[in-house]
Amino acid sequence: MDSNNEMDPAHQVPDGVDEKTVRALGALSKALETTERARGHLYGFHQLTGTADFELDDAVKLLREAGHEEQAGRVEREIVGRNVIPGHWTFQIIEAYNSTYYQPFSALERDIVDEVAGGRDHLLEARLKEIRRTHDHPDHTATPPS
Repeated sequence: MDSNNEMDPAHQVPDGVDEKTVRALGALSKALETTERARGHLYGFHQLTGTADFELDDAVKLLREAGHEEQAGRVEREIVGRNVIPGHWTFQIIEAYNSTYYQPFSALERDIVDEVAGGRDHLLEARLKEIRRTHDHPDHTATPPS
């Protein structure tokens, strides 16, 4: 295949798949990508909260060294290791999100792409690439070099 001429078969719209279906699959994919970003923010929240919890150890130590035993004890007792919502640390929120929302959404998106497009991903994006690239330009090839 000449990498400058046409998309690889995995990114070509299968016979019988109409434009509305391609757009619908693109919208579904975009929604899943947004969910991926939300999930990433959730992992960021998890890591930042955990980091803050460990940073409290330094605050407790310094408060004690400065002679503020009561305040150090309050931080240690009230905040260190505290649930972020009732009964949950951040890892439990992630686990619930993954099993309740992310995994079912991801599996459903995969099923629909398999059912209506023969498993071909990113058909809308591939079409946009074909429309927007400059043909015969070495940096605008349809596919990677073989």
